[in-house]
Amino acid sequence: MTQREMHIETKVIHAGEPEPRVGGAVTLPIFQSSTFEYTGQDNYDALKYIRMNNTPNHIALHQKLSALENAEAGLVTASGMAAITTTFLALLSPGDHFLAQDCLYGGTFDFINSDFRPLGVTFDFIDGNSAGTWEKHLKPNTRAIYVETITNPLMGVADLKKVVAFARAHGLISMIDNTFASPINFRPAEWEFDLSLHSCTKYLNGHSDIVAGAVVGRAALIRKIAHKLIHLGGTLDPHACFLLHRGLKTLGVRMKQQNASALEIARFLSAHSAVETVNYPGLETYKGYPVARELLDGFSGMLSFEIKGDVATADRFIANTRLPVSAPSLGGVETLITRPAITSHSGMSAAERSAAGISDRLIRLSVGLEATEDLVEDFDQALHRL
Repeated sequence: MTQREMHIETKVIHAGEPEPRVGGAVTLPIFQSSTFEYTGQDNYDALKYIRMNNTPNHIALHQKLSALENAEAGLVTASGMAAITTTFLALLSPGDHFLAQDCLYGGTFDFINSDFRPLGVTFDFIDGNSAGTWEKHLKPNTRAIYVETITNPLMGVADLKKVVAFARAHGLISMIDNTFASPINFRPAEWEFDLSLHSCTKYLNGHSDIVAGAVVGRAALIRKIAHKLIHLGGTLDPHACFLLHRGLKTLGVRMKQQNASALEIARFLSAHSAVETVNYPGLETYKGYPVARELLDGFSGMLSFEIKGDVATADRFIANTRLPVSAPSLGGVETLITRPAITSHSGMSAAERSAAGISDRLIRLSVGLEATEDLVEDFDQALHRL
């Protein structure tokens, strides 16, 4: 049975595992060695060294991640932002221009808005669901287009098929942040995206105990990004590699439960009289539902919503809950709740958040693995006590 024939639930366990097993160990050991014996490598990038991202722990992850998305190659990094920034810096040069979706993770938005201009790279933000408007932003020096599978924090789903078609028609590199969906719900290479990026801190690891990132996609592009990563030094530590490798093996069962639980909670919230809006691509009433249903195998464990009232009302609701942890980040086994205006998107100005449609009272929820019934009961009592 080839890797392509295996179901993804099998791939998370078996893809990329060393053959034969190291010393017979069922679990890949941690290779906590900064340097390795020279064995005749004829180029700098092939030397075995932690910073080269090519220890046995790294290689196993690269192969597993590329297999999960049916892509040519993969690369792990020290954080999700290391994956994003290294990719941009490897593929864009002074004088280049690119297009980016107008609702993005706050760290990505801040990097684009603050760091590119001094480097001589220009950009335009585009509406991911208005393909007819994209061409007017094209320039002779446009090199890439960047979107998110499910946007943070409004859970929008762009017309991703049109993104790829647009990129192909105009010779652009297509890049997508697949963190919220994970390979269980969406595999960008199958839709002909050039590159898929992840904060592995989230669903891929799933246990809120490491920071890591990944880039998956076309081998020629991954080689360029890997070379840039060597120079920038954003390499993942072998112990973090081990934890990510372990966490990936339960991704299938975790993600399916989180998909189902988030959908049930979204339905509960959308029917509650105290809730004004719910953003979840799996709701039939959500504006992006038709596109999401066509593209995604599941709708993720992420949702956001606004309660009737003001920011103080939102804060009271969060304080009233008993099970969720009030904390940033997402994708772990525990449910996390936060207001993006003061955490993930606090680096944006109030005007920038408003332009992106992110209100200060917006609440973002990362649904964990607790019993769905317990979470619904908790949210019900928290709303009742407002």
